[in-house]
Amino acid sequence: MTITWTIAQKQRLRELNVTPDLEEKVFSDIQERDKTFRSIEQLLVKQSKQHLMEMRNIHRRPALCKLERVLSDVLIKNEFVQVVTPIILAKGLLAKMSITKDHPLFKQVFWLDEDRCLRPMLAPNLYYLLRELVRLWEKPIRIFEIGPCFRKDSGGGCHLNEFTMLNLVELGLSEEKESKRLGELASIIMNAVGIKNYQLISNQCEVYGETIDVVSKIEVGSGVIGPHILDTQWGIVDPWAGIGFGLERLIMVKEGYQNIQRVGRALVYLNGVRLNI
Repeated sequence: MTITWTIAQKQRLRELNVTPDLEEKVFSDIQERDKTFRSIEQLLVKQSKQHLMEMRNIHRRPALCKLERVLSDVLIKNEFVQVVTPIILAKGLLAKMSITKDHPLFKQVFWLDEDRCLRPMLAPNLYYLLRELVRLWEKPIRIFEIGPCFRKDSGGGCHLNEFTMLNLVELGLSEEKESKRLGELASIIMNAVGIKNYQLISNQCEVYGETIDVVSKIEVGSGVIGPHILDTQWGIVDPWAGIGFGLERLIMVKEGYQNIQRVGRALVYLNGVRLNI
């Protein structure tokens, strides 16, 4: 008979960010299992307390805030302009992204009333700004935003109802450079984060259709090139390349966490450490 962790033991070890190999450990008997559990739990609790002390005395800012600053700085150095747009989104702007009542994403939206919602993505606002900026600035136009988005997600280790997105877009490219530029933009972000092993993989999206996903164990970003069929809703005619990244997912991959809740906005975690230790 194979002896494994109890449900309660496995949950506790996951909360303390046990490594996958230890999570799948098997034992010859219950006594060995329980003795090993106590030993591993004590070690992980000690490590967690050490991380909290480092947070208080050294870091003083959670990884999510640090990453926002790092990405903002690197994009500004690459001649992107940071923008800040409303979190409350008009229903009409979602409709311009094809997200109407029949769209799968519509049910995931947090509606405030019949005409307003918490934004499930940054793209509608960036489209709106680009429409105005093409009249005012010379091309290429490079803008980005970092901010919270909200979706009623199905849950799981890689999903949050409230998450942080980075969207960057460069408009005014020559058409033959779009795909190459998308790869360059992905490289700028992944190098800034410190993730070296990643791939660009073709995929399908409910909003944009064909996308180029940035994958490092899990999908951490999704890129699109234009002209795109959605552009006509906004009066955009120039070629462009853009990528959206989930910051919590980037941290999750970088730190080797098993659960994205650890790095999101939370009351039970602080900078990746479970507080009930």
